[in-house]
Amino acid sequence: MTDDRYTDQQTDEIDESGEEQDELYEHFALTVDKGQTPMRLDRFLTVRMEHTSRNRIQAAADSGNILVNGTAAKSSYKIKPLDRISIVMPYPRRETEIVPEHIPLEIVYEDDDLLVVDKPAGMVVHPGHGNYSGTLVNALAWHLRELPLFREGNQRAGLVHRIDKNTSGLLVVAKNELAHARLAKQFFDHTVHRRYTALVWGNLPEDEGTITGHIGRSPKDRLKMHVFADGSDGKHAVTHWRVLKRYGYATLAECRLETGRTHQIRVHMAWQGHPLFNDERYGGDRILKGTTFAKYKQFIENCFALMPRHALHARSLGFAHPRTGEELRFESALPEDFRQLVEKWDGYTASARQSLDDKS
Repeated sequence: MTDDRYTDQQTDEIDESGEEQDELYEHFALTVDKGQTPMRLDRFLTVRMEHTSRNRIQAAADSGNILVNGTAAKSSYKIKPLDRISIVMPYPRRETEIVPEHIPLEIVYEDDDLLVVDKPAGMVVHPGHGNYSGTLVNALAWHLRELPLFREGNQRAGLVHRIDKNTSGLLVVAKNELAHARLAKQFFDHTVHRRYTALVWGNLPEDEGTITGHIGRSPKDRLKMHVFADGSDGKHAVTHWRVLKRYGYATLAECRLETGRTHQIRVHMAWQGHPLFNDERYGGDRILKGTTFAKYKQFIENCFALMPRHALHARSLGFAHPRTGEELRFESALPEDFRQLVEKWDGYTASARQSLDDKS
């Protein structure tokens, strides 16, 4: 068997906070050996894929996530020599035990197959180095403790994507293997609707645009991601943006993810010279645009104090329901700190405009 397995997303942690922004699925590709005897597809894959149960493989097949020679195949399909098999699955389970914690969650939607959570800033999505409690996964392990998918203390149970610790907003969580597999396929196919609201430094050059650039771990700083403009490293990443409001020295923008790489919006915007406001990792936590007046400096310091995190909110999330196919769409209002930050910039620009009018 020729195994061309590769993962479409990164598996290692960014830092002690567990911050990442990858979809949690893998893509496998393999070619059956010339001398392979006929065998059921699910049995064949169970033997050859470590830490993957037959139930998970059958769920992937039922979801249309296993292709043989380019066509969706059932678990009962009998493999033949030189068959080309391609699979999209949620990441395999980890051994680390998750302790359920009774942590309140803001659940905006829930049914038998999934739930949508509005995550507050400051909450890590899943346990990582230095964060083994107080995470979204710990909370889900309590809330969904009666379900088989969560009963075993799986570190990534139900997750198909995540957002950074200090990014607020919407996440979808699967409640069973079927939903998990079908949602993972939607993220892999880039059919999930995701919109973020961001405040970035500087005046964006157009009313809308697209940033395309491979993203990988920085060769100089393991805690940061880096854009490899020549495509020599990293993974293909595309971010679409449009201006919502201009403040001259900063811009309120909507960002739409076509791909979901670690820190994608943050690193793409910084690469273009427009780091997120107060993003300490990518240089947005200092005055990058504006005047030298003490009054302006105080205004920015007040803004930083008001929202002591990068200005990014996962505002909108849409996908096809994994069982019914119904299109679902969810919206999240700006959290209080972000709302007050926008009001502060509104007030500052209105005051500056009034001052100019008075002088004229």
